[in-house]
Amino acid sequence: MRVAYPFSAIVGQDEMKLALLIAATDAAIGGVMVFGDRGTGKSTAVRALPALLPSMKAIDGCRYGCDPAANGARCDECRARAAAAHGHKLPVAEKAVPVVDLPLGATEDRLVGALDIEKALRDGQKAFEPGLLARAHRGFLYVDEVNLLEDHLVDLLLDVAQTGENVVERDGVSVRHPARFVLVGSGNPEEGDLRPQLLDRFGLSVEVKTPTSVADRLLVIQRRDAFERDATAFMQQWAADEEKIRKRIVAARRKVAKLEVPAPVLEKAVTLCMELGTDGVRGELTLLRAARACAALDGAHDVTDVHMQRVAPLALRHRLRRNVLDDTGGSTRVERAIAAVYGEAPRA
Repeated sequence: MRVAYPFSAIVGQDEMKLALLIAATDAAIGGVMVFGDRGTGKSTAVRALPALLPSMKAIDGCRYGCDPAANGARCDECRARAAAAHGHKLPVAEKAVPVVDLPLGATEDRLVGALDIEKALRDGQKAFEPGLLARAHRGFLYVDEVNLLEDHLVDLLLDVAQTGENVVERDGVSVRHPARFVLVGSGNPEEGDLRPQLLDRFGLSVEVKTPTSVADRLLVIQRRDAFERDATAFMQQWAADEEKIRKRIVAARRKVAKLEVPAPVLEKAVTLCMELGTDGVRGELTLLRAARACAALDGAHDVTDVHMQRVAPLALRHRLRRNVLDDTGGSTRVERAIAAVYGEAPRA
């Protein structure tokens, strides 16, 4: 089994790491889109997530990992088992949070699932073979080079992301199962734009760049070389830092729902969105949730203006209307709006 490079050993890219930790804390954020140069650790950071995430409880034997506490969001098989149990609880097992890769060349059947040909030929029975959406339920679905994904797969992702359910009706098979996941995409903007409908579904957007500091680049090379020469020793070296982040996520998940957002803080956040002219209120809702998750990760007792400023570029830069009179990037426009509303630049 291939060992993933530890999350805590990634040099710099603080904005990307914060966005992923926020998404790991609150799945309702809506996912993370990471745009940037090749070789900047985008895939490395996403594939390092499983080691940081605490295990989850799932119904034992369920192919989709249904949540025992979510009675209304279960697959057909678990509903049938629950009915046959006559009020008795279904057995529960611990399961690792899935982080599933969606390859660019994946077919529609690979994504949504299809008829199990082997079982059909062997037993003469029509059975469903779950796809990647089923495997990603309650976890993360990662799409590298998402801006190059075929349109019909983008349409499927949009539909499932909106409903939280995957419905397959083909080849005489009719299956309905929950498919709620955090969508994480990465891509190089030089290779093509992302469809606006899909971009809007990402709660947070991150821009990563190649390190420009000699010290940072040297540290990246040294750590990567050490990992490739002896992965076991390198993982042991970073084990304590990984455990700290894991405990931080667990504590934040327990705390995030209890955090209050003072009215003056929320009012300034709404003013910021109006200053930027964002469409609808999805920007405000994402900004609110992201700031609350950020505060929970910090161990704060309340959400403050500082938390709002830290997450504003993540939550808003990809929601701005194009302005023919202003060709500056989304990040610069958000920074200017922050300065206008808060009277200062965001604090790190």
